[in-house]
Amino acid sequence: MKYFQLTAAVFVSILLLMQCSASASSDRSDMEEVMMQAAEDSLRSDFDSTRLTTMLPAQIKQLKSFIKQKGIYDNKVAFLIDMRIPSKYYRLFVVNLKNDSIMDRALVAHGSGSELEGTDSLQFSNTPNSYMTSLGTYKIGAAYIGNFGRSFKLHGLDPTNSKALARAVVLHRYSCVPDEEQAYPICNSLGCPMVSETFFPVLEKYIDAAAKPVLMEIYY
Repeated sequence: MKYFQLTAAVFVSILLLMQCSASASSDRSDMEEVMMQAAEDSLRSDFDSTRLTTMLPAQIKQLKSFIKQKGIYDNKVAFLIDMRIPSKYYRLFVVNLKNDSIMDRALVAHGSGSELEGTDSLQFSNTPNSYMTSLGTYKIGAAYIGNFGRSFKLHGLDPTNSKALARAVVLHRYSCVPDEEQAYPICNSLGCPMVSETFFPVLEKYIDAAAKPVLMEIYY
């Protein structure tokens, strides 16, 4: 369930819409849309929502350029994770690289070591046993069966995440990760980008269907 608070201005606006639309079903539909938008905006009031219209497109452009340059990675789909967005909100985006659209989105955990006590900021590291998330571009590697069932090895392609394989940082599912956005931060990992039990098969579908390795970008 999502919890939110409406500001006084939004509340008054909704009341006015209710009064004006009492006699028309089409107006009622408009009112419902406004209410839903107000709820969504209020829910996300603690992060810069423009990141989805500025930072995300910039990351997609950069990743597409990298793929074109290398020529060995899938150029149809990629996973992008914006760690600036709080963990209680959708921040993993499955992107169609052909038209720059978002096909799926989900919650994803960050490493417990990345949290800075008393702040909403995160820190990142490539150091073994740091339990921190590492920023950078990852190649999604071979699937294997581990403690969390079928999982995918991750190969860090940047100096900031080059030790991902040695650190056993992998893409996997875990039952503590919820399916929907919520009012509080979700559980942490030991550095792995872990998703819900329900969403993992969605990622599997994209990875297994790709003719070349799929890339994942974690940024902040």
